Amino acid sequence: MKLHEYQAKEIFAKYGLPVTPGAVVKHLSEVDAALKQFPQGPWVVKAQIHAGGRGKAGGVKFAKTEQEVHEKAAAILGMTLVSPQTGPEGKLVKKIFITPAVDYVKELYVSVVLDRVNRTPIILASAEGGTEIEELAVTKPDAIFKIIVDPIEGLHSYQARQLHLRLGLPPEAINQGAKVFQTMVKVFMDLDLSMLEVNPLVVLKDGTIHCLDAKVDFEDNGLARHKDYAAWRDPDEEDARELLAAEHGLSYISLDGYVGCLVNGAGLAMATADAIQHFGGSPANFLDVGGSASQKAVTQAFKIILSDTRVKAILVNIFGGIAKCDVIAQGIIDAAKEVGLSLPLVVRLEGTNVEKGKELLAQSSLKYTFASSMDEAAKAVVAAAKGGKS
Repeated sequence: MKLHEYQAKEIFAKYGLPVTPGAVVKHLSEVDAALKQFPQGPWVVKAQIHAGGRGKAGGVKFAKTEQEVHEKAAAILGMTLVSPQTGPEGKLVKKIFITPAVDYVKELYVSVVLDRVNRTPIILASAEGGTEIEELAVTKPDAIFKIIVDPIEGLHSYQARQLHLRLGLPPEAINQGAKVFQTMVKVFMDLDLSMLEVNPLVVLKDGTIHCLDAKVDFEDNGLARHKDYAAWRDPDEEDARELLAAEHGLSYISLDGYVGCLVNGAGLAMATADAIQHFGGSPANFLDVGGSASQKAVTQAFKIILSDTRVKAILVNIFGGIAKCDVIAQGIIDAAKEVGLSLPLVVRLEGTNVEKGKELLAQSSLKYTFASSMDEAAKAVVAAAKGGKS
């Protein structure tokens, strides 16, 4: 679960990290109230979307006067912001953050993420932060370094001090810098985050550092321990199908292809996507109905797939273990009847109660192609999606 900048800064402030407060504005009529909270300019008007690259895309603007704040707010609020992280379709800006500007002398980059190889949090940092950090990772990867964090004790004091000096920060401010870095790691670990990022982390004229931006991503599997923050989810910023799938216990991720996939098991789902790609197709989604999928869940999964207008054909690939092939088959039949399925359908079933599943499908009026292997199924569904015979 991703948070907006203003939400992340609220968390930072609770932990004592240096941030500049601001006001969230959803309508232009609220700008004056925001300026009353922060009457001393200049200001920065920032789009609040779940994507980076806002500044280069025109979503972050500096304003010297109150009139300029109104103008910048009108320019950003309601715009479709397109950045490398939003994709070409962009994101509609439904809220902005108005905050006093901060005078600084240098930009840095610091983030805390999970290193899945070492099974521990790590800090990624660079003395060259700011809007070009993505390009820097490609053109000058050595400029970004990492520090492995103890998963039990967090960031040690000596590591925090080394990080301060390695970033080229003034030695006289080392205590403040070390405390900030250790607190970032504490936030990451306390809240079961998957990512915490400050870009830019800026150096003020007195040598201290300040979190000019804030980005926080929660690990969904840990949200049960942080129910207060779970309520901060912004459904406007998330795929509606993914939210609906989560409500029904389904693992669904939208992709940009045209072959709908209904599979049980994450590994098989990924292998299915690879097979579709191998035969010249493009998967429209990752959808794992789980090992104990009910008939109702399968029906809902079908509805979610069919709600994507890009889908031209559907592949059901089931290896029955705990999940029974006859339950899956009945779910397919029920869903097809309920939604009036007209797209080409390819089904591959193996495992528990497979013969019962085949029998149910054969006795139904459902039009489908049965495949005996994953390669055969993937090849058939790609052909069907492209208008050929399945």
